[in-house]
Amino acid sequence: MSKKGIQTREMITLKSLQLFSVKGYFNTSIYDILAATGLTKGGLYGHFKSKEDIWYAVYDEAVRIWKERVFPGIRGIQDPLERIERVIDQDMRNYLGADVFEGGCFFLNSLVELSGQSSTMAKHILKGFMAFSRLIRSWFEEADRLGILRRSLNPKETANFIIISLNGAAALYAASRDKAIWEQTANQLRVYVRQLREGPTAGAEND
Repeated sequence: MSKKGIQTREMITLKSLQLFSVKGYFNTSIYDILAATGLTKGGLYGHFKSKEDIWYAVYDEAVRIWKERVFPGIRGIQDPLERIERVIDQDMRNYLGADVFEGGCFFLNSLVELSGQSSTMAKHILKGFMAFSRLIRSWFEEADRLGILRRSLNPKETANFIIISLNGAAALYAASRDKAIWEQTANQLRVYVRQLREGPTAGAEND
């Protein structure tokens, strides 16, 4: 694909991301995308076979943007529990709280909209949530191997609880735009993770 072709495809993806974020997938028509991009039908379909095809490109772009916001500096953190704390804080502060997508959390909004409408697309989003949960679970398991995680903890259930909490905050924030929701979620999850640390210094850290 030529450089111009790549740029056009990227432009379609970004414009469609904005539309899907605000209006939703089903309420966005091909004509909306044509109006936003200034392309003809032939020009649009030269890059994407269908609106669904555009959505998958939009999803990948949304994931890229989310990772940019949530994972800076994570690799340099040796302590896996501190890594979890940082990811939670950056997810709440740099992604949700920063209103990266005008319509709120693209992934949660899309999952709610697509569930019962397109099982294939909904499952694609769920795989992303599950992958995030598995990553956090792997960090809990790493903490367990290092002997810094409280005994009898179930890493899978604990990781799932964190993902559920983050998504609950995203849903409430989308409805209210009250920043106290994501701030309090970040603070309380930080306290929670620190309480999971084994040893006399667990939960003793202060900001």
